[in-house]
Amino acid sequence: MTADLVSLAYISLVAVVCPLLASLIPGKAVPETVLLLIAGALLGPYGAGIIQTNEAISLFSDLGLAFLFLLAGYEISPKSLAGAEGRRGAATWLVTFAIAFAIVALWPTLSAFDLDGLAVVIALTTTAMGTLLPILQERGILGTRVGDEIIAYGTWGELFPIIAIALLLSARATWQTMLVLAAFLAIAVLFAIVPKVGKSVGGRVSTFIRDNADTNSQMIIRTVNLLLIGLTAISAVFDLDIVLGAFAAGFILRFIIPEGNQTMEMKHNAIAYGFLVPLFFVVSGAKVDLRAIGEAPELLALFIVLLLFVRALPIFVSLTLGKSSRAMDVRERLTVSFYCATALPIIVAVTSVAVTAGAMTQDTASVLVAAGGVSVFLMPLLALVAERTMNADAGQAIREIRANPREALHVIAEHHRLERRVHAQLKDKMRNWSPYDLDSRCPGGHCERPNIVNVPQPQGAEENPAPRKQEANRTEGSQPEKPDGNLVQ
Repeated sequence: MTADLVSLAYISLVAVVCPLLASLIPGKAVPETVLLLIAGALLGPYGAGIIQTNEAISLFSDLGLAFLFLLAGYEISPKSLAGAEGRRGAATWLVTFAIAFAIVALWPTLSAFDLDGLAVVIALTTTAMGTLLPILQERGILGTRVGDEIIAYGTWGELFPIIAIALLLSARATWQTMLVLAAFLAIAVLFAIVPKVGKSVGGRVSTFIRDNADTNSQMIIRTVNLLLIGLTAISAVFDLDIVLGAFAAGFILRFIIPEGNQTMEMKHNAIAYGFLVPLFFVVSGAKVDLRAIGEAPELLALFIVLLLFVRALPIFVSLTLGKSSRAMDVRERLTVSFYCATALPIIVAVTSVAVTAGAMTQDTASVLVAAGGVSVFLMPLLALVAERTMNADAGQAIREIRANPREALHVIAEHHRLERRVHAQLKDKMRNWSPYDLDSRCPGGHCERPNIVNVPQPQGAEENPAPRKQEANRTEGSQPEKPDGNLVQ
């Protein structure tokens, strides 16, 4: 008990210090998640040994993972899965799976038909949507065309690997696994239909939950927690990975309240990102053996390269060929592709299954988890570089330099100032808006996010005539908006 509390105290300290350190890094180039993983590795059993990953801490970590997938599932709109972008995202995932399978089949030390090889195949095809959402929100990408494409591709990059874990990494026969999944699906449908009907009918229970949402009973939060923990418990009883139950809980929650509930979202974000999710990342880092990484750095580098080849490249090609996305410029397509190659939680899940089954060594699992952690830093950084070139209108700058090479330094300086102005404007807008400041900015629990308006292009820059997707919401004295797809950072 004492050791558990001491470990929890150190984890809480890390959770407080890491955001402070992340804020000191220029441009926030290193996400907080990366620092949490590093701290866990340094302080965990393979490091200083002051954080122990025993049963109690592991339970908290599993709850953090469950909340991460709950929030990821909640962000998914069922309509987006059935639309053209969703169908293209699903088809692209199948292509990435085929590529990953072929690569692992050629891998001399792995077998694509054994559990260790299948775990690597699944790890190469995943997108860490739960990890990406806070980064996308902080950078003002959610709600833009690029953000919509990330959601479309990333959703399948999280949903299909979860299903693949249940089907391919199970010790049961395939037909038995299918029966178990069918039973789980039936229970999940029941979890969705009963409250949906109760909400539409307006019965006594539904009314009581709504009327006591903000009292000491906190009925909405308790009900959602029941949904989450109930489905993850059923997953565990059926010998399925808990991420399946957690993701299903988020999807069901969105089905029940498609219009959203700002108060509920605020409170569950506080529970998740205030305590359980950072704990999950610290504990994930604590399971990484730094010595194993030092002995096999080439495996870590290879896995990162494979993530780009297996996951990012097919998405880039799909965006280039898609009728609705081919109008996006190269930088926008690169941004979507890099973000969708971010992977971590599923890697933690599949390596845990493989290690538990004795099909993968802890050293190999440590390297793969570390590679997932590196992707959380590297992929958003590569996407950030692409975004910054968009803000600076680098394509126009190149054309201006070609037309007048003697003015190259002046053109570069002018476009750099443009990038800094756009970046500063976004920071000012985001500073004045908080999705969780309900008292001052969300009367009645309903918030509207202000649009980000951009400064004019530098002299000579070409305007894209495409209309902006977001609704115009200009304020007095604001500058004209840029066309859709021109992200600001």
